[in-house]
Amino acid sequence: MKIGIVVFPGSNCELDTQHVLKNLLGQDVIMLWHEQRDLEGSDVVILPGGFSYGDYLRTGAIARFSPIMESVIEFAAKGKPLIGICNGFQILLECGLLPGALVTNGSLKFISDNVIIRVETESSIYTSKYEKSQLLKMPIAHIGGSFFADDDTLEEIESDGRVAFRYCDAKGNANSKSNPNASLGNIAGIYNKEGNVLGLMPHPERASESLLGSTDGLGLFESLISFN
Repeated sequence: MKIGIVVFPGSNCELDTQHVLKNLLGQDVIMLWHEQRDLEGSDVVILPGGFSYGDYLRTGAIARFSPIMESVIEFAAKGKPLIGICNGFQILLECGLLPGALVTNGSLKFISDNVIIRVETESSIYTSKYEKSQLLKMPIAHIGGSFFADDDTLEEIESDGRVAFRYCDAKGNANSKSNPNASLGNIAGIYNKEGNVLGLMPHPERASESLLGSTDGLGLFESLISFN
């Protein structure tokens, strides 16, 4: 499998993601600069975390217009796997590949911490190595991570089973106390209607080795590889 990781000015998690996929899982990984249009035969594309263009306008708003995003949008339209992690999730929302928006955390502060998220389905291409309702520990690092959508959009996401992960407590309860950024529905990640596009705020690449305190994120990448 060839996995392309898109690098924007301000990306800072591309090498973490490359390390996991290449050194831990033995995949063919290439780095794709945001100004190019050629995805170079990628079977999977990942938009990594960071602060593209310094978040100067709005998180993901400038990166959305990078030349490579035209190719990424076409790639997703063909049903191919596309993942956006943290800033990558913000970019996917800005370009309309996922519904809703990410706004400033309810605390109005940058949050860097480990959180617990609950797997909402084990039948997606990204969660087949997990069990439904399995609890995972992963880190978050953002100031604009509060998921928001209007009532109709939120109802559609929920009724279609498109919530990928929810913030919860150690017992699996999703409530306001276990919601680090005041996301509607405790939502930590969602899919598109077709299920090939995933956006999530927690960082699975930072939870893929025991040295980092958790290996819970590895299953996401293993699920993807198993699917392909």
